[in-house]
Amino acid sequence: MRAPSPTDIAAGEVILAVENVSLGFGGVKALTDVSFDIRKGEVRAIIGPNGAGKTSMLNCINGFYHPTEGRITFKGKTRPKMRPHEAAAGGIARTFQNVALFKGMSTLDNIMAGRTLKMKRGFFWHVLRYGPAMDEEIAHRRSVEEIIDFLEIQHIRKVPVGKLPYGLQKRVELGRALAMEPDVLLLDEPMAGMNLEEKEDMCRFILDVSNQYGTTIALIEHDMGVVMDLSDRVVVLEYGRKIADGTPDEVKRDQRVIDAYLGVGH
Repeated sequence: MRAPSPTDIAAGEVILAVENVSLGFGGVKALTDVSFDIRKGEVRAIIGPNGAGKTSMLNCINGFYHPTEGRITFKGKTRPKMRPHEAAAGGIARTFQNVALFKGMSTLDNIMAGRTLKMKRGFFWHVLRYGPAMDEEIAHRRSVEEIIDFLEIQHIRKVPVGKLPYGLQKRVELGRALAMEPDVLLLDEPMAGMNLEEKEDMCRFILDVSNQYGTTIALIEHDMGVVMDLSDRVVVLEYGRKIADGTPDEVKRDQRVIDAYLGVGH
């Protein structure tokens, strides 16, 4: 698939819109009146200091939390309250700050778990492993093997993920999310805990996911070098409020962003 050009992205349709979203837990405000959009085919970064509300925002987008005010529109439809599995079925996949894998299962089986929503045959058929269910499983395994090749993890396909180093576990988690064939992929600190070489690999895979799969990506990341290299647009949060939104160059020159990261006035 052809990589989207800057012109495509500038004119790209909005696939997801966050409109005046607020989120509170009792007397604590995690988000206050936040609005931004994500355009089809772009890499959209959400950044900010610790406690800015970044993960809370992703949790609202994929149904872990329900906004107390505002609305979220996905693929042209304003969503009612929904659960994460409904968001996944609708085309939103997610990775987490802390790796959330089945540690006793192999790389292949963990990624295969991401195909569950794509399977049409019932539980009874899959227990029998016969006829249509077997044909379906073979087709899904073929898709999983393509993802394994794409992420260059053939050598660990049968290794239990609990025995893998952290950087490879993060790659397996990315593979499981890709197996869902999402319209929007949410990445929560995909480089956290990685060394330089692992970060370079993950950056390459994220760009390849965008270019080759045509997947729209929203990511949280603290490494500003990574953000500036990967992102088409950046939204900045501080204390649950949006303080800047624009291209990487615009954002890094914004005095409010500089102050937030340097702690000026706090």
